[in-house]
Amino acid sequence: MGPTFLCELGLFFLCTLLCSGHAQDAVLTVEPSSTIFIGETVSFKCDMKEGKHTDWEYKIIMDGRELFNSNTNKDLRLKVASTAQSGKYSCSAHRKSSQNTKNSNTVSVTVKAGKPRATLTPGSTIISVGGSVTLTCSVGSSADWKYEWFRRDQNTEVQIRTDDQQNRVIRVSEGGIYHCRGRRGNPDYYTDKSDDVTIEKTISNKVVVKGRPSWPQILSSETISLTCEVQEGGETTEWEYRWRGPKQTTQWTHNNYWIFNVSESSSGDYMCKSRRRDDSYSSTEWSEAFNLSVSNAVLTVEPSSTIFIGETVSFKCEVKEGKHTDWEYKIIMDGRELFNSSTNKGLRLKVASTAQSGKYSCSAHRKSSQNTKNSNTVSVTVKAGKPRATLTPGSTIIPVGGSVTLTCSVGSSAGWKYEWFRRDPNTDVKIRTDDQQNRVIRVSEGGIYRCRGRRGNPDYYTDKSDDVTIEITSVLSSESSSFLMIAGLISGTTFIFLLLLLCCCMKSKVFNKGSADDQRVSQDEDQQQVYSSLLHGDRCVYETIRGSKSTDTGQIEGDSCVIHFKVINKTQPRGDPEESSDYYNVNPNSSPGP
Repeated sequence: MGPTFLCELGLFFLCTLLCSGHAQDAVLTVEPSSTIFIGETVSFKCDMKEGKHTDWEYKIIMDGRELFNSNTNKDLRLKVASTAQSGKYSCSAHRKSSQNTKNSNTVSVTVKAGKPRATLTPGSTIISVGGSVTLTCSVGSSADWKYEWFRRDQNTEVQIRTDDQQNRVIRVSEGGIYHCRGRRGNPDYYTDKSDDVTIEKTISNKVVVKGRPSWPQILSSETISLTCEVQEGGETTEWEYRWRGPKQTTQWTHNNYWIFNVSESSSGDYMCKSRRRDDSYSSTEWSEAFNLSVSNAVLTVEPSSTIFIGETVSFKCEVKEGKHTDWEYKIIMDGRELFNSSTNKGLRLKVASTAQSGKYSCSAHRKSSQNTKNSNTVSVTVKAGKPRATLTPGSTIIPVGGSVTLTCSVGSSAGWKYEWFRRDPNTDVKIRTDDQQNRVIRVSEGGIYRCRGRRGNPDYYTDKSDDVTIEITSVLSSESSSFLMIAGLISGTTFIFLLLLLCCCMKSKVFNKGSADDQRVSQDEDQQQVYSSLLHGDRCVYETIRGSKSTDTGQIEGDSCVIHFKVINKTQPRGDPEESSDYYNVNPNSSPGP
């Protein structure tokens, strides 16, 4: 490889680089996008580093053909009218004073027919309680769109977002029907609105499905009624309901029940949801599934599928046999025939071992038609040992005039009825025993309580629960006792004070009367006998024990004076001045009258 060749190669690359750079000194931009739609306005702009020179001539070129030539404007704006305007666009700028020409890059422009439609994609159509969901709007593969958002409910339709941002993704927390559209260009060009997307808001109320008959396994051709119940305050609101079964989902209805005749194809899960009638886009979550198992035969196990050694368990095989009686019944345990009878559809046996745990089913075979109906399967668990009841008090203290609840339970097994016992220092009695499942009772007497479970035929009893002592609260609380004690002290003190005051008043009155009475007694001894006889009368009402000795001045002092007070009959004649007194003082040292 000679030096001449290397020199030519270097000059080639240098020329290519320089020529290429010079050819792309001008830049063509196309707005709003290189993919446009009929009806849009497209803008071509030819840009270059022209310094302060203004003597440039601009050309817009399409597929090598000059489309636009201007001595002043570097921009071309035109409204697209046909797909024929698709092509390869470029521009050039020619400076007349220097004969310098700058060529631009090439932009492939695609014109599409028809108006585009926006597409709305929700992150989810269900807003969880207290949450939100994202909505995304797009217009194919074209760019530079800004988006407008709309929401409507049963009453209104409003534009919820319109701004100059490319708000392609928004977040919403309200239920309703949403759609969007794209906007771009100058003047604005709008896409068609997207399809509607319904967003439902989940409310916190819970719903539950209940069925009649209440057991999930029912016979083919029976009628079942499913009820959707709204819990947690739902009773104060008007609701609509929707059902989902194994084969269909119903429309919204005002009825909270679903009644149908079952067949073997009806087996499966059933759920419901509910919404307020005044808000079509806020609803509850779907309820937990109610599993319906439809059989030609149904095996029932009593008293429960969880039993204890020593209990008697009953298996019953039920079929819709009409008037036919030529059925043969089999009870099957873990695939092995346990019982076979041409007359009895049931089997009763006393459980003796945990080995009797297993999967039980039954079949009914009609001999005349060779028709066989197989049942559902029931898992039976046999537990060793005797269960013990558990007594749980709502409180161990009965308030004044009140009562407390007592709850008896036997593990997780079902079908128990309960017996209740109470003892105190004098008695030990059974207080409740009936055929109801009286698991919870209310008592208002203190004592020691216990309970036990009972079920089956014949009766099987659990061990009695541990004792629970229930006390009844005093008639008076400690605060009341303190108050009464203080009130008693005040009342007692007040009574003593008043009694002392009364005694002082009595003594003063006795003293004043004493002097006058002594004078009258000395003047008339007969009258003294009359008065002194009052001392021994039957009408003496009050007597004071402590008195004072008589002195020459008539004052009574010491402990020897006994003062008797006699109430005088007010109906007697008032002629005698002595008998007009209410009280009479008698000296106990004076000699009694005849």
